[in-house]
Amino acid sequence: MKLDILAIGAHPDDVELGCGATIAKEISLGKKVGILDLTRGELGTRGSAEIRAIEANNAAKILGVAVRENLAFADGFFVNDRKHQLEIIRIIRKYKPNIVLCNAVDDRHIDHSKGSNLASDACFLSGLVKIVTELNDEKQEAWRPKQVYHYIQWKNLEPDFVVDVTDFVEIKMDAVKAYSSQFYDPNSKEPTSPISSKNFLDSIKYRAQDLGRLVGVDFAEGFTSERYVAIKTLDNLF
Repeated sequence: MKLDILAIGAHPDDVELGCGATIAKEISLGKKVGILDLTRGELGTRGSAEIRAIEANNAAKILGVAVRENLAFADGFFVNDRKHQLEIIRIIRKYKPNIVLCNAVDDRHIDHSKGSNLASDACFLSGLVKIVTELNDEKQEAWRPKQVYHYIQWKNLEPDFVVDVTDFVEIKMDAVKAYSSQFYDPNSKEPTSPISSKNFLDSIKYRAQDLGRLVGVDFAEGFTSERYVAIKTLDNLF
């Protein structure tokens, strides 16, 4: 299966939080989108890896993604080295995405910036023909995504561009809420965490609303880019 877009997250729920509405919009336009989770989120304060796997599957169904995989790297302890890069390269070469969306370049959780650098490096290395990988005992062809964009997470980073997601923010919220073990639940007896407050859950929508306000739409999601974003004509802007 060839994907148009591969969204990569250090933990199950990163993708939904960072770019869930953009994914839903692209799928509505006929794009094939997949999600790759690097870890099982086993160090999370609430829930468990097993619960999050079920929640991730439910969230994927809500968004309508074509495929979701998990590399089961060590939560909190994975590093940007050859071993981990090759695992991601195999996935990139398997699905041949044109665009990769990955973690924020700088964030509160150390796995987010680590995941960002790891995914970005793997995207570049995946295009080198002398790096040999195999899948199901068959040699893979080199493949480099055309673009790598980084979604915004906890920190209010300045986006290089935003996507109008006005008609898709509710799908995003439904996908986020599929992770019921992680987010606000007034009846939960589990320990609190920075993302379990009502304020955090509310902030997902009001951040999108504020970004939308700045560009004249109702809701938007922001991204940073590793290189300049080019347009063909000025009337492509809104």
